[in-house]
Amino acid sequence: MKLLARFAVLLPFAFSVHAEEPVLGGPCEGCENVFIGMPSELSSEARIAPADAAGDPMQISGVVRDQVGNPVPGVIVYAYSTNSAGIYPEDTANHTRHGAYRGWVKTGDDGSFLMHTIRPGHYPKTDIPEHVHMHVIEPGCGTYYVDDMVFLDDPLLTEKEKLAREKRPRGGQGMIRAMLLMGTWYAIRDITLGENIPGYHCKK
Repeated sequence: MKLLARFAVLLPFAFSVHAEEPVLGGPCEGCENVFIGMPSELSSEARIAPADAAGDPMQISGVVRDQVGNPVPGVIVYAYSTNSAGIYPEDTANHTRHGAYRGWVKTGDDGSFLMHTIRPGHYPKTDIPEHVHMHVIEPGCGTYYVDDMVFLDDPLLTEKEKLAREKRPRGGQGMIRAMLLMGTWYAIRDITLGENIPGYHCKK
């Protein structure tokens, strides 16, 4: 945390929220990476994988809501994933363990966001389903991870794992039925702030 504070002083343009923003919801391995390399200006639309990345194009859209269903503007959603081969490409710019396929959006007035990327691959030689890691940053309150986005058509997503994910989804349900239209996958990952996040205390 002290190291992050030093980076915030040395590279203020890379941080749009304080690096000291606390982690909520229990231990979070690598959560400090959500702040590293964050653009100083964010919009409700961003890119995770480069436009020329190999693999099937995918759009991830969603709405961030509070626990009574109201859309919430100004919330930062951070996501990262592997490439289509299931590998995290090296992040030569920031050297984070999350790899180079990463991006941030800030929800608009209607709570919505849109991310452009590719559909990730499975980790090589594992039975782990394809997934996109997702985090929420509520400025002035904290950051926490929400359930990974996984795909219901993925043969590696077992019935046992589906049942486990259905019980207490973090930040809303992450199991997505993506649609393939004209070569592009479309996935909707809505987020409910604080849902099943231990110790959540952010006030709106």
